[in-house]
Amino acid sequence: MNTEPFKLVVVSAGTSDPSSTRLLADRVAERAVALAARPQNARPQNARPQDAVTVSVIELREIAADISTALVSQLITPKLRQAITTLGEADGIVAAAPVYKAGPSGLFTSFFGVLDNDLLIAKPVVLAATAGTARHALVADEAMRPMFAYLRTLTAPTSLFAAPEDWSDPALATRIDRAALELVLLMESGFARVVKDESWSSYPHEYGSAGGAQTEIDLDTDLMRLATGGSAG
Repeated sequence: MNTEPFKLVVVSAGTSDPSSTRLLADRVAERAVALAARPQNARPQNARPQDAVTVSVIELREIAADISTALVSQLITPKLRQAITTLGEADGIVAAAPVYKAGPSGLFTSFFGVLDNDLLIAKPVVLAATAGTARHALVADEAMRPMFAYLRTLTAPTSLFAAPEDWSDPALATRIDRAALELVLLMESGFARVVKDESWSSYPHEYGSAGGAQTEIDLDTDLMRLATGGSAG
């Protein structure tokens, strides 16, 4: 059994400080930490020891210029590389975005758009969104969930949304508890680790993906020699 702490990563696309988007994500992370420390008799047999969750935060507003650079030039700056490495090492993710123009912010979608498609395979993710009106309550499920399905993550069944009036509503706390529990159970199940260890080769990969780790492509074939300007045979 791996006794290393779970690595939970919060990705917040909030642009203000303090940010309601970051606040919502932090509440999920805090509940996940508390639930992971629940009594041993309430945990799966293969779960790691109590108090075994560390939390890292990626504030996208702090690397906005780096994300823009990657979009237009494919240049990955050191700051963006660090964020990508942190996500690649995550056991679980809380992804939170403000809603602009009836969808998650461009900063949020741009960040996940520059990631390679293999980085987050099978990783558990809680989706969260905030907005100034309850009319955007379905953004997490209708706009964010399909993107994370494309990235082949394991999104928790419960998504979260908070408009200004929701912060005083006990129903939001109930949903946060539910989403956090789902995230912890998914991390404790070891699903992502088993997929990487036993099923990785069954997924289609791009050359050099997963942070440059996916290189298992036979370059000594007629097709590859032709593609690089050589001749067959």
